[in-house]
Amino acid sequence: MPSVFLIKPGSIQRDEQGRILDARSSVTLIISGRHRIIVDSGQSGEEHRILKALAGLGMGAEEIDLIVNTHSHPDHCGNNHLFSRARLLAPEEGDIIATGVSIMATPGHSLDSISLAVEANAKAANMKIVIAGDALPTFGNFQKNVPPALHVDRALAEASLQRIVALADIVVPGHDFPFSIRKKAYTSLPF
Repeated sequence: MPSVFLIKPGSIQRDEQGRILDARSSVTLIISGRHRIIVDSGQSGEEHRILKALAGLGMGAEEIDLIVNTHSHPDHCGNNHLFSRARLLAPEEGDIIATGVSIMATPGHSLDSISLAVEANAKAANMKIVIAGDALPTFGNFQKNVPPALHVDRALAEASLQRIVALADIVVPGHDFPFSIRKKAYTSLPF
């Protein structure tokens, strides 16, 4: 079964009116068989932090063979260049990109938004981890049951959020730390 590691948590800062001042995506590593997959590569300028986290796992950027971006905004794909040996995938609904790793179309925030569903094994229990990007950007969105504030289609964004919540045990959101759906609390990776 695949393993999932949080390379860097996402974050978002807003002003008093709720306008976004700074947004940085989560960066996640999936190891599935021979595949080393980076999901979202983060904002340009975060290269050192990402490379240091990979080194902490005993891995270099050259060992990554696949990149998947949950959507094409620069805070999610700004460091794709770090993984020059990797193939950038543009998967669609239902695609299986590695053993235990499949794609869900989760439009709403953007029309090209996807999420990755990962079958993982934690403490002898099978778990579904969804790397959601901005389809479910923060734990607060889950707690309040509201889609991302920035969206191109609110109905699609709401449907995508509900699809993720119905499927996931653990969510890696686009701009926050991972959390457990059942426990309604932050949790840690790896799984």
